[in-house]
Amino acid sequence: MSKENHHIVPYWVYFAVLGALLFLTLITVLITRVELGALNTAAAMLIASVKGFIVLLYFMHLKFDQKIYAIMVGLVIAVFIAVIIITFFDYFYR
Repeated sequence: MSKENHHIVPYWVYFAVLGALLFLTLITVLITRVELGALNTAAAMLIASVKGFIVLLYFMHLKFDQKIYAIMVGLVIAVFIAVIIITFFDYFYR
C-alpha cells in the first residue's frame, strides 16, 4: 500500500468558503441590477469563474493534492479557453 498524506481541514475553513461563495452569489445577483451593457455578462462570468476556482481548490481538494493534478486542471482550462477563442474567431469572421 502506498503511504498517503491525509490533510485535515478545520470547519472554519469550510464555513469561510461557504461565506465567500454566498457573498459572490449575492454580488452576481446584484450586478444584474446595474446597467453595464455587454459587460454584465462578462462580470457574471468572471465571478462564476472565481467561484469555480474556489470550489476546485477547497471542495475538490486541489489545494492539498499533488501539483500534477493542478497542472492537469490548468491544461484542461487552457484547452477550453482556446476552443472558446477559436469558436468566437470563427463566428466573427463569417
